[in-house]
Amino acid sequence: MAAPDPNGSNGRWGALDPLATPALAAARALASIRGGTKDAALRAAADALEVRQAEIVAANREDLETAREAGTATGLVDRLLLDGGRIHAMADGLRDIAALKDPIGTVIDGWTLPNGLRLEKVRVPLGVIGVIYEGRPNVTVDAAGLALKSGNACLLRGSRIAERSNRTLVAVLQEAIAAAGLPGDAVQCVPPTRQSATDLMRARGLVDLLIPRGGADLIQTTVRESLVPVIETGIGNCHVYVDAAADLDKAEEILVNAKVQRPAVCNAAESFLVHRAVADAFVPRALQALESRGVVIYGDAGIRSYDDDGSVQPVTDEEYRAEFYDLRISAKVVDSLDEALEHIAEYGTKHTEAIVTEDDEAARRFVEQVDAAAVMVNASTRFTDGAEFGMGAEVGISTQKLHARGPMGLPELTTYKFVVYGTGQVRT
Repeated sequence: MAAPDPNGSNGRWGALDPLATPALAAARALASIRGGTKDAALRAAADALEVRQAEIVAANREDLETAREAGTATGLVDRLLLDGGRIHAMADGLRDIAALKDPIGTVIDGWTLPNGLRLEKVRVPLGVIGVIYEGRPNVTVDAAGLALKSGNACLLRGSRIAERSNRTLVAVLQEAIAAAGLPGDAVQCVPPTRQSATDLMRARGLVDLLIPRGGADLIQTTVRESLVPVIETGIGNCHVYVDAAADLDKAEEILVNAKVQRPAVCNAAESFLVHRAVADAFVPRALQALESRGVVIYGDAGIRSYDDDGSVQPVTDEEYRAEFYDLRISAKVVDSLDEALEHIAEYGTKHTEAIVTEDDEAARRFVEQVDAAAVMVNASTRFTDGAEFGMGAEVGISTQKLHARGPMGLPELTTYKFVVYGTGQVRT
């Protein structure tokens, strides 16, 4: 397998030159390989992750030490961490993907024309998928697994902070899938340089789809600069709205889970809104529940009026727009469902929004009028996830509307072609 040149090159694809020909060849080969071989390779890769756990953890430990020495935020260090539990979870994710139906070759639709031509609309791979991501080595395995099952080669450009972890994971995956009959070059690790990211964005003709996963700066830069199609993912300023008709026990449990269960991920809640009709009953208990778990709250005047000890910080527009990635949250008392909808429209990022209510009409309006990839009714925002949605894993959560939206599983990594069967027809 080709070794990447960390300094790039002056060829057609720059830093991607050593990877390009192998990736294109692997994509062509994968297009003809059906489910059984791919599934066996994914299961072999899962086993290899567990067998080589000590090697992966050792590489990850070096990345963690470097990150801590550089003063990396706690939430980002948590994303970087690989331990036995997370490695087993990644392996199980590959097994879950292997158990899913192979989308390739599925006839989406078909019909026969009056002239006898038979048409079929058939699902096919995209080709070569590029993924640019920050500090989450589990993405390496999830993206590779979904790409392979959907018949795509992938170029994985992780961040420098996770370089050793990603390089080791890719080596394990390559060896395992090659031994199981797939082209090892179907999964390749792109060196984490600024030039390699730029080259991925410019790789029209090599990369069929580019998926950025990370903070707002990475995603917006990729969307702005890329010459290849991009799916915008993951910026998650998610809200929990506690309606006038909310069950307040449910509301407290949902809010705490959405914020605290894992704060450093894109589907964690970053803001909560409370209808004034239930503010007296709900805000004090919400403040106590969150603060007892170490959450710093930024509130408007309505929220702060229930703060007895001055612990709630005044909220500004900056906090309303923030994706905190840690134990901080903004909060506001609203006078109506309409005001909640307006607030979400102004500050939301089209990721996940939740309403807690026993009023079916309020739930219906919220579902219809909130512009987001996922809308939760009486459930935590933390459920917006490929695995939780029964998709095995995800390569990202799309916050745009074309060609995919929400958690991106196997169908979202495919396209289709028209196949026409004739008996000698010619057009007159």
